[in-house]
Amino acid sequence: MRVHWFQHVAFEGLGSIEPWLLERGHQLSVTRFQHWAAGSEALPDLDALDLLIAMGGPMSVNDEAIHPWLTAEKRCIAEAIGRGIPVLGICLGAQLIASALGARVGPNPESEIGWFPVQAIPAPGGDGVAGFAFPASLPVFHWHGETFDLPPGTVPLARSGACAHQAFCLGSKVLALQFHLETTPEAARALVEHCGHELIEAPWVQSAQEILAAPAQRYPAAQALLDQVLMALCASR
Repeated sequence: MRVHWFQHVAFEGLGSIEPWLLERGHQLSVTRFQHWAAGSEALPDLDALDLLIAMGGPMSVNDEAIHPWLTAEKRCIAEAIGRGIPVLGICLGAQLIASALGARVGPNPESEIGWFPVQAIPAPGGDGVAGFAFPASLPVFHWHGETFDLPPGTVPLARSGACAHQAFCLGSKVLALQFHLETTPEAARALVEHCGHELIEAPWVQSAQEILAAPAQRYPAAQALLDQVLMALCASR
C-alpha cells in the first residue's frame, strides 16, 4: 500500500505507526507542513494513495492566518474522504478531519495531558465501527486543549472524563482519534521537552514526572489497539 502522512512539527512523527507499516512492506511518503512556507513541500497525489494519516501538532485547526497551509491540508483531507480513501487522524489530525467535514473545533473545558482512560461508546448495532471495537476502558496518552463537535453522519466511539468526544468514525474508512495510541517512550519525552510549558497544574494535567513514569505495559496495551486500527483501515481500501 501507498501511505502518505502529514507532519506539523518536527518532534511529532508517526511513532509506532511507522515500524508497523514498514514491517508490512507499505510505501511511505510525507508532507512536512513545518517547511511549507519554504515551498519545498507538496500535497500528495490522491490518485496514487491508499491511506492518508494526519498526525498531531500544537497549533489549532483555526489558525489559518498563522499557518496558511491549514486551508490546503483540510481541503486535501476532505477530498481524500470524498474519494473513499481511508483516512486516520490523531489529535490535531482528528480535529482536522472534523473541521474538513464541517464540524466546529474549539477549546475543551479542560486541557487533557497525560495518561487517562478512555471509555468505549457502543456503536448502534454493535458493528460498523471501522472493523474493530474499543475496549470498555483503556488508559491512553493525551495532549490536547481543544476538541471537536461530531461531524454529520459520524459515529462516536469513545469518551473520557475530561472530553466527551474522544473518537469517531465515518463509515469504515475514516477514523479520528483525539488521543495517541502511537506514543512511544521516546515520543512522550519529546512532547515533554518541547511542550512542557503546557504542564500547568490542573485536574486533567499530569506532571512531566507522572507522564514519563507511566507503567511500561501501557505502551504495548495501546499498541495492541493501534494494530487493530491499522489493520482495519488497511483492509478497508
